Formats: sequence, structure tokens, C-alpha cells
Amino acid sequence: MQNTDLKEIEKFDAVASRWWDKKSDFKSLHDINPLRLGFINDQTPLSHKTVLDVGCGGGILSESMANLGATVTGIDMSAEALNVAKLHLLESQLNVDYQQCTAEDFAAQHAGQFDVVTCLELLEHVPNPSAVVQACANLVKPGGSVFFSTINRNPKAYLHAIIGAEYILNLLPKGMHDYAKFIRPSELARWAREADLTIDKLKGMGYNLLDKTYSLTDNVSVNYLVHCQK
Repeated sequence: MQNTDLKEIEKFDAVASRWWDKKSDFKSLHDINPLRLGFINDQTPLSHKTVLDVGCGGGILSESMANLGATVTGIDMSAEALNVAKLHLLESQLNVDYQQCTAEDFAAQHAGQFDVVTCLELLEHVPNPSAVVQACANLVKPGGSVFFSTINRNPKAYLHAIIGAEYILNLLPKGMHDYAKFIRPSELARWAREADLTIDKLKGMGYNLLDKTYSLTDNVSVNYLVHCQK
């Protein structure tokens, strides 16, 4: 059975047309993208790297990495999001290879082929996140980098990521996240070790209500980014 949740895919299919509207449901993804891209590029400069973006959605991060000179492949299980990603390439004039596939199936065909694998904001949307971590480890070359981002599981994360972001500030579509699927850093660290990945850096992503900006922080109590090496 594929490691996918049809209800999760339907959520993203329903809002796919708004992926590139920076004032819509995906405004927060556009706002944090420079932060995520900077974190990735600081750990491993992307120019001339072969990169796989797992759970690429409408292609916000994929295009940004291609714009820095990476050869990018993006995979996702939302057909509607991938259609939007492909259409946006006509506007951006960038080259990204988008495919509808799970990480596990892709790893079965392309093991050890990528310098960098990114998997951002996906783990909390699949039934078996540890299997995705293992697939990402299988896809990256020895010595390569794997990046994850997800949401911690604690009362503060529930208040900030669901009540605040979805229902008060309207930063995300309502019902986008399920608190039970949030992932503690200790859990992600265990899955990484089991996949023979070594965690190199762990950073939180903070949001300032006053100036409505995001920044990297040492506080990983809500959103956090992880850089692993194989």
C-alpha cells in the first residue's frame, strides 16, 4: 500500500489553483521560502547540484532551487498541484522535472542519484513518516544532504500552528493540519539514525506578530528545520 493519505491529497488538490497567489492560502509558504532556501543553500550550495524536492506541491521551493543553478526534480502525489507547478514553469522559464510519485516508489528506481534531497512540510501529512525519511536517505548520494521541516507536537505548537495560523491569523487553510500527526524532534532524530543519516543542524522557524516576518531561531518548539548528512 502506498504511503499516502487520500484525504490529505484531496486537501491540496482543492486549493492547488492558489499555490502561486502570494496573498492566498499559501502566503505563509511564500513568506518562509527565502528562509528555507537560505538555510538549505548555506549548508550545501545548490549551484550545479542534483536536487530532489519530495512533496514539491506547486513548486515554490523547487523553482527557487532551480533559480540558484540546481538541476531539480520535484515529486508529489497531488496531480492538481503538479499541474499548477508545470504551468508556472511557462512563466518562470525555469527547468524542473515534475513527476507524480511517492518517495518510496521513486527511491526504488533512483537510489543514490541526488546530491541533495529536500522534504519540507510533508512528513506531517503522510501515514508513515519514518518510511519517507528512509526513502530520502536511500535517494541521496553518500556524503549528500537531506533536509526536513515539520512541526513539533506539544501544546504550544497546537496553539501556534493550528489555532493561531489556521483560525486566527488565517495564514493557512483551515483544517490543513492534524495535531496528532505533528512530529517531535526526538522522533525525527530517531528515524534519521535508523536510516543512517547524521543530523548536522537543527533550527526553529519563528514568526514575529508585530512585523509579520519569519526568522531562524534556536527555539524548535513549533516549526523546525533539520539538515542531515549521509
